[in-house]
Amino acid sequence: MRIDLTGRTALVTGSTQGIGAAIATGLARAGARVGVNGRTESRVHRAVAALGAQAPDAELVPVVADVSTEAGAREAARVLPEVDVLVNNLGVFEAVEALEISDAEWRRYFEVNVLAAVRLIRQYLPGMSERGWGRVQNIASDSAVVIPAEMIHYGMSKTALLAVTRGFAKRAAGTGVTVNSVIAGPTHTGGVEDLVYELVDRDLPWDEAQRAFMREHRPQSLLQRLIEPEEIAAMVVYLASDHASATTGGALRVDGGYVDSILP
Repeated sequence: MRIDLTGRTALVTGSTQGIGAAIATGLARAGARVGVNGRTESRVHRAVAALGAQAPDAELVPVVADVSTEAGAREAARVLPEVDVLVNNLGVFEAVEALEISDAEWRRYFEVNVLAAVRLIRQYLPGMSERGWGRVQNIASDSAVVIPAEMIHYGMSKTALLAVTRGFAKRAAGTGVTVNSVIAGPTHTGGVEDLVYELVDRDLPWDEAQRAFMREHRPQSLLQRLIEPEEIAAMVVYLASDHASATTGGALRVDGGYVDSILP
């Protein structure tokens, strides 16, 4: 299958590392002009340089903005007034004992993981609808369905993101714009490496630590390994293409079989 996104402009939030960087790279390799987003100029420009080395012909646009804030969302719109593909990837997570999660943390997780996506959808969906084509994708998590005991606030925010996706897909009905969630399973990123070592013996070599983490904390995984960011990106690139024109309002799993369901 050949995916050609030439002429499309994409914005990937939180794309200086991890899954976001892999998604930005995948979209750029498919021909899209890609906004690379992060909170600091130095991180964004380092990411643009690294992504440019992987996709030499790509047009990469630095978008320095904290899109979890109203001011940051406005700054993103100033840099990229029109976007054809919006990937709401920005998110925070941390293991916290359930009864110790403060009110402030509950609010922060909603602000960053849910409301940031809502703001950007409100910002870009009207233009997509007027042009008759657009792709909105919200990067969710298996934690939206299988709430982790050590990250209830994170799971809550990702469950809310599924509802946001379905609701805005209905709002976009008949416009040529699709709105979907991608449910990412346990993925190999720097942040997840930190989480693994919070939950298993820090003295273990990485391969052993990863296996222990999956065995003890994610035993439902049929893949029995962490997913690589590029595997998540492949689904996002497909959903951004014309090939996925009839897929909307969905929650598509790239979870290694972690969620015990026969439905996507």
